[in-house]
Amino acid sequence: MIVLGYNGFGRSAEIFGRLFRATGIDRHLLYGHDSSAALVIDGKLVAAVEEERLNREKKTSSFPADAMRWCLDSAGISFDDVDKFAFSWQFSQDVVNKMITEITEDHAATVEQKFARLERLAETHAAMFSEAATEADFLEHTGHRLDPQKLVRVPHHMAHLMTGYHLSGGGDAAFLVSDGRAEWLSSIMGEVRDGEVKVFDDMTIDSRHSLAMLFSVVTRYLGFVPNNDEYKVMGLAGYGPPPEPNPFLEHVVEMRPDGTYTIPYPANAVPAYYELFDRVFGGDAGCREEFDYRVRVASAAQHMLETVTAGQMRTLETRSDLPRVIFEGGLALNCVNNSKLLERSRFEGMDVSFGASDVGVAIGAALFASGQAGTPPRISPSPYLGPGYDGPEIQAALQQYADQVVWRELDPGDVPREAANLMRERCVIGWFQGRMEYGPRALGNRSILANPRFPDIKDIINERIKHREQFRPFAPVVLEHLAPEVFELGKKTSSPYMTFVVPVRPEYREKIQGACHVDATSRIQTVTEQSNPLLAELLREFTEVTGIPCLINTSFNVAGEPIVCSPADALSCFLKTEMDHLFLGNFLVSRI
Repeated sequence: MIVLGYNGFGRSAEIFGRLFRATGIDRHLLYGHDSSAALVIDGKLVAAVEEERLNREKKTSSFPADAMRWCLDSAGISFDDVDKFAFSWQFSQDVVNKMITEITEDHAATVEQKFARLERLAETHAAMFSEAATEADFLEHTGHRLDPQKLVRVPHHMAHLMTGYHLSGGGDAAFLVSDGRAEWLSSIMGEVRDGEVKVFDDMTIDSRHSLAMLFSVVTRYLGFVPNNDEYKVMGLAGYGPPPEPNPFLEHVVEMRPDGTYTIPYPANAVPAYYELFDRVFGGDAGCREEFDYRVRVASAAQHMLETVTAGQMRTLETRSDLPRVIFEGGLALNCVNNSKLLERSRFEGMDVSFGASDVGVAIGAALFASGQAGTPPRISPSPYLGPGYDGPEIQAALQQYADQVVWRELDPGDVPREAANLMRERCVIGWFQGRMEYGPRALGNRSILANPRFPDIKDIINERIKHREQFRPFAPVVLEHLAPEVFELGKKTSSPYMTFVVPVRPEYREKIQGACHVDATSRIQTVTEQSNPLLAELLREFTEVTGIPCLINTSFNVAGEPIVCSPADALSCFLKTEMDHLFLGNFLVSRI
């Protein structure tokens, strides 16, 4: 059984830009962002890649034609060999009827406004959502005519759930899925027991009350790009406590005792919310440029998000007696919240996958379709699913840049020791190894690494290498068995995907200050010999020569660009920055 899962629409950017003004700062507010493809063969996840890594358009919504072709080529097969194509959206008649009802029952809108909205929905449905549109999209971008019997349309939240469920090893678990919006809903909860999914329908939240969309409005209000820069708001929140009482909980969100909530979205949501935020926080357009004001709003938004999801988690605890919870969807990328949700709950464990956001739904859709067709998934949790490059391919890329760089080929066994010795000082290196990791976090194969003991290393990387805001923190990568010595892990025993933030132990805050946020926490990645042998060996060598048990690990890219994929991408990025050296496989690269 061969299943190809995918996410992305060929016309999403055009349709949403023209009909819903999703351009400029709002360019990611559309269906199908983070387009991607994943290949499952006989229940095993063998390949997955985001389209952005190949077409080099960050957070692209383009149809994932390049991603599909790479997945198929990597397995030596073609479109004709695929048994099922799994699309991570299902716009059923029931869903579209609810969209229509949402418009017609909006008592605040005029008749003319309702007709205009219905016309936009009709055009969007014809161009993107309908069965005919899906099949035409596929044919246009791949040249392959889909057999309708081979196409499985998977509800978006089910795809999210299947990603987290199977990547965490399966088994019984409660779950919470929360994102901006799926087809209609923004949040669901329930449990998987004996392989059966049960959604607690009375706890679903529709898109008219989306917590993630409210957080995106705050992101925009603070001058960042919504549905892209929410992590910056999370980072800013660490610089100060939330105001008391919290204006968001006083004036915006209405929480109910049962764990549900309402968040009003007027027709003119952005200007209406801007006016409200200015009033309740005592600000104006000028204040939004001030650091202290931005911190106050960000900390209030973070506290609001934590409070609302904690209410959902309390309800989930009462509805399910299972000891483990899965958290997926875009909101699960808020790793500060994840840690607090787990520690304040009765759940013994929480799993958040490396594909928690929309990048992961291609995987989840494929796994769902595989299981539905009678081939149960049997996958490992490794995120290293993308393209890898051999020595000749790396050498060919080096020759392209021979007038700008010099290189030396190392014995493979010497690479970790050489890198560790270089990073004894303020040396920042690019680290390009093996197959590219999947998801939004660099997990040690397409990374920028540095020694965290230097007080100014964070500023050096932010300013001279990443070209981004100075307040942005960096994450540490640490050997799993050493993590409890350095960090207060609480209920966690590992954090392999940078999806949890934990306190740094007092005795290590000075030693690793470059990887310690202003609030003395870190978003850690734990590594084992099994999960990433080369990175584990580098950490062992680095700890031996420095006495420092972790490294700064940040994504190998600059602001506004996707993480590098190919050797040529890595060399191009290296030359745009002030990185000191680049380890390109077994080659140590430096500038001329």
